[in-house]
Amino acid sequence: MPGPPRLSTSPSCPYIRMPWGLGPLLWKTAVILSLLLSSTALSPTSGQTKIPLEMVKLWADTFGGDLYDTVTKYSGSLLLQKKYKDVEPSLRIQEVDGLELVRKFSEDMETMLHRKVEAVKVLQNLVEATEEADLNHEFNKSLVFDYYNSVLINERDANGKYVELGAEFVLKSNAHFSNLMVNTSLSSVQLPTNVYNKDPDILNGVYMSETLNPVFVENFQRDPTLTWQYFGSSTGFFRIYPVFVSPGIKWTPDENGVITFDCRNRGWYIQAATSPKDIVIVLDTSGSMKGLRMTIAKHTISTILDTLGENDFVNIIATHQEKGESSRTPRQDQQILVLLPQQLFLVLPAPIQYNDYIHYVEPCFKGILVQAHRDNREHFKQLVDDLMVKGVGVVDQALREAFQILKQFQEARQGSLCNQAIMLISDGAVEDYEAVFEEYNWPDCKVRVFTYLIGREVTFADRMKWIACNNKGYYTQISTLADTQENVMKYLHVLSRPMVINHDHDIIWTEAYMDSKLFTSHAQSLMLLTTVSMPVFSKKNETRSHGILLGVVGSDISLRELMKLAPRYKLGVHGYAFLNTNNGYILSHPDLRPLYREGKKLKPKPNYNSVDLSEVEWEDRTETLRTAMINGETGSLSMDVKVPLDKGKRVLFLTNDYFFTDISDTPFSLGVVLSQGHGEYILLGNTSVEEGLHDLLHPDLTLASDWIYCITDIDPDHQKLSQLEAMVHFLTGQDTDLECDEELVREVLFDAVVTAPMEAYWTALALNSSEDYQHVADTAFLGTRAGLLRSSLFVGSEKISNKKFLTPEDKASIFTMDHFPLWYRQAAEQPAGSFVFNLHSAEEPEGPGEPVVVTASTAVAVTVDKKTAIAAVVGIQIRLDFLHHLFWAATQQCSAGDGLCPQSCQDSDLDCFVIDNNGFILISGRPQEIGRFLGEVDGALMTQLLSTGVFSQVTLYDYQAMCKPPNHHHSAAWPLVSPTSTRSRTCCSPATPSTLCLFTRGPSRRPMGPSSAGPAKRCL
Repeated sequence: MPGPPRLSTSPSCPYIRMPWGLGPLLWKTAVILSLLLSSTALSPTSGQTKIPLEMVKLWADTFGGDLYDTVTKYSGSLLLQKKYKDVEPSLRIQEVDGLELVRKFSEDMETMLHRKVEAVKVLQNLVEATEEADLNHEFNKSLVFDYYNSVLINERDANGKYVELGAEFVLKSNAHFSNLMVNTSLSSVQLPTNVYNKDPDILNGVYMSETLNPVFVENFQRDPTLTWQYFGSSTGFFRIYPVFVSPGIKWTPDENGVITFDCRNRGWYIQAATSPKDIVIVLDTSGSMKGLRMTIAKHTISTILDTLGENDFVNIIATHQEKGESSRTPRQDQQILVLLPQQLFLVLPAPIQYNDYIHYVEPCFKGILVQAHRDNREHFKQLVDDLMVKGVGVVDQALREAFQILKQFQEARQGSLCNQAIMLISDGAVEDYEAVFEEYNWPDCKVRVFTYLIGREVTFADRMKWIACNNKGYYTQISTLADTQENVMKYLHVLSRPMVINHDHDIIWTEAYMDSKLFTSHAQSLMLLTTVSMPVFSKKNETRSHGILLGVVGSDISLRELMKLAPRYKLGVHGYAFLNTNNGYILSHPDLRPLYREGKKLKPKPNYNSVDLSEVEWEDRTETLRTAMINGETGSLSMDVKVPLDKGKRVLFLTNDYFFTDISDTPFSLGVVLSQGHGEYILLGNTSVEEGLHDLLHPDLTLASDWIYCITDIDPDHQKLSQLEAMVHFLTGQDTDLECDEELVREVLFDAVVTAPMEAYWTALALNSSEDYQHVADTAFLGTRAGLLRSSLFVGSEKISNKKFLTPEDKASIFTMDHFPLWYRQAAEQPAGSFVFNLHSAEEPEGPGEPVVVTASTAVAVTVDKKTAIAAVVGIQIRLDFLHHLFWAATQQCSAGDGLCPQSCQDSDLDCFVIDNNGFILISGRPQEIGRFLGEVDGALMTQLLSTGVFSQVTLYDYQAMCKPPNHHHSAAWPLVSPTSTRSRTCCSPATPSTLCLFTRGPSRRPMGPSSAGPAKRCL
C-alpha cells in the first residue's frame, strides 16, 4: 500500500501543493487550509503571532494522510483495484460507435412506434369500428340509454344505492397502467359540465360508440404494450379504456362541482381534427362592445387560442376609430424586415400603412403571424384581457390588413402553408364589406371568414351570416359565456371538411404533455406522454358530401417507455439520449424539469411542453445541433459543455460528442450524447453463468430498479418479479418466456463475480473494528456501469445518520433512467484513486437539516491496449463528527522541537476551514457555517481564492428557471428587501436569462447580499 501523500512547497508561491494521493479535492483542501491560516499571518495585528508555514504544512500533511488512510481502509478501494487488475488479461475494451448507436436506438424506437401505428392500425380498427357503428346507427331522438359515467363509478347515494349512470366495478391495481385501479373489461364515458349527459346527441353518440368496447379489449390483448385507448366525440363526450378510478384527475369535479376537462380542447384532438392553419382574429373594440359583450368577446378569443397548436400561426387585430380620426391612403411600395427565430432575415412587401384605428394587440407582431405555441397564446390572452372599448367600429381596414398579412405569408411560403382563416368578432356589421372580399378573396375564397356575433341583438345577424357564408366560413351567435365553448368548436368542423370528404386518415403525433391521471403520485419522468391519433368521419351517404367529423381516436405512448430503448449502460457515466420534435421542442431530456415546487406541492410549469432544445442544450449557441435535428438530418458534432450537478451547486467540464438522426414516419428526432474519454469505451468481461449466479444472490447486491434487464411489465405473471428475480429466472431457465438484455446480463454477472470479495472485506472490517471505530463510517458502497450496487453497514440500521442514502427516496444517490449516482459521476472525473467528497444533511420533516455525513468516493479504472474505461466506483459515508475530530487533532500538532503550539485552529482569533473542490465548507469552528458556500460566509477570502486562481468563477444559464413576480406595493416608497428577494429580482430581469453563479465576491465575514460586487444569483 502506498504511503500517505506528502506536501511540498514551491519557493515562488507560499501555497501548499499536494502532488498526488487524495487528488484534486485534497489538494484544494490543503491549499485552502494554507490560505486561511496564512491570511492571518500576512497582516498580523498587535499581539498576534504569525503561524510558521512549516506548521501549516504539518497540519495539512497529517490531516491529509489520516484521511487518506481512513477512506481507503473503509471503502476497500485498493482491494477492488486489485481484483480488477487480476482479471485484466481477460478483459477487452470496446470503443462505442456513436452514429451506429443512435441509428440502432432510432430503429428500435421506430419499431416500437410502428407497433403503436399498429396501434394506429389498432387505431385504424377503432376508426373503422366507429365509422361502421355510425353508419349502422339510426338517430333516435327519444333514445333512453344508461352508460357508465367516469365520474360516477362506484358512487352511492345517501341510501347506499349506486347512483344513476354509475355502477359497481371491480377495480384492480395494474402495474402496466402505473398501478392505477383499473378494470380492463370495459370503457367508461366522461362529459364536461357544460354538456348535458341526457342530451339526445350525447345518448345516440355514446350508444353508437358502445361497439368500441370489444375492439378496445381485443387491441389490448393483441398488443399488451398499449396503454390508454380512447375516442373523443365532436359532441363532447370522451370514451376511455380501461375503466379506472384515481383521485385528482382533471375530470373530477372541483370544489364548485365544475368539470373543466373537455377532450375537444386537447392537442391530440385538435391536431387530428384539422390541418395546420394561419388565423388572424379581428376584434371590434368600439364603444358598443362594452360590458358583458366585451367579456364574452375576450372569452371567445381565449377559447379560439386554446384550439391552436404549435403547427398553427396567429395574430390579433383590435379595431376602432375615435372621433376625429380619418382614414389614410394605404401605401403598397414599402418593405419590412422580419427577424425569424433562427436569426434568418426575410424581406416582405410592407402591408398597408397602419392607421390609427388598426391596433395590433402586440405591437411587436405588426404585419406578421407568429407561431401559436403556448407562450405566445398565453401572451395574447393577457393582452386581450387588458383591452378597453372606445370609439366607433371600423372593420373594413382591419379586414384588409388581415387579408394582406395572410397573402404575404402565403406568397413567401411562410406560416402553416395550409388553411387560412379570419375570425371576425363583433356585436354587428354595419355593412357587408363586399368591396374588401372582391379585392382579396373572391372568387377563389382561399381565406375562410368565420363570424361571431356577440350578444343577444340580432339586428345585424343577416350581414354577419352573409359574410361567413360567402367566404366559405361559418356564422354563430354567442349570447352568454356558457355558449362560447360549443360555438367556437364549430369552426373546426368547417376546416376539417376537405379532409373529411377525401377521407384522409392522417396519423398525428403530439408534443409531450403531462398525464393528469399519473400526476399526483409519480415522478416527473413518468408523466410525459405523446399521443398518436386519427380523425373519424361519417360514412353515411346523405352526409358524406357535407364532411361530418364524428371525433378522434387516440392512444397514449409513455415517453419513459420509449426512452427505455436507449439503455443507460450503453451511454456511459455522463451520456444520455433525448428526443425533440420538428418544431425544436423537447419531448424527453434528462435535464428537462417540467415541475416546480409551490410549498409542499409539485405543479407543472406553464410552458413545460414547449421547452426548446436550445434552452436545454444552451451551449449550442450557433444552433447547429437544433437546426440539424429540426431538419431530420443524420450526423454528429462535438461541444465543450458545463454540466451542473447536485442541484446546481457543482459543475463538471466535459467535451461531449452529439450523434443525431430522425425517427422515420414521425416528426421526432433522436439525439445520443457520449462524453469524450472514458465515456467512449465499454469494459467487457466474461464469466460462467454458474459462478455469476452464485455471486449475484448475495444479500448486499441490488440492481437499478429503473433499468430494463428483463421485460416484466407486459406479462401479468412477470409483473410481480423484481429485475433481479427476473434475471435469475432467465439464467436458470425457470421461465423461457422472459425476454432479457443478454449483453447487460453478461456485464452484471461479470461485475458480480469481480466485486463479490468486497462483501467479505466490509463484513470483516465491521466485526473486527473496536467500538471507537464504529463511529467512523456508516456505510460502504460500490457501483458498476451495469447498474449493480453493493452496500454494507458498519453500524446498526437504527444508527445510520442518512437513512435515505442509496434508497429510491434519494434519487441522486442511485442509478436511474436519467443519470448515474452523483457520487459516481463526480468520482469518474477525478484521477483514478483520488477521492471526491460531498456533504449530506440529516432528514427533517420540513427539508434538509444539519449536515451529518460526508460521502467519499473514488473511481476504479482499467486500461487495456491504451484504452481506459471506468470499471466501478467505490466509496463510504464518513460521519461528520469523526472528520472534525480528525482535523482538530491534526491541528494540535507542532513541528519537532517547538514544544507547545503557540497557536492552533481552536484559538478564537484564527479561522480554519476545510472546503470541498466546489467551495462548500466541510469543516469550520462555527457549526452553522458547515455546508454553506464559502463566498457567503467570507466573501473577502473567496475573492482572494479567485484572484490567485485556486478557484474560478463559472456562470451557468438556466432557461427553465421560474421566479416569483415582485409583489405590488401601493406605497410609493421602496420596500425593505432581504438578500434572497434581491437575488430573485435580479435573476428575473427580463433583459437577461436566469443565471447561476457558483463563485462570487462579497464583503468579509458577512453573507453576500445586494451590496456585494457580484451578488449570488440562484433561481432553480
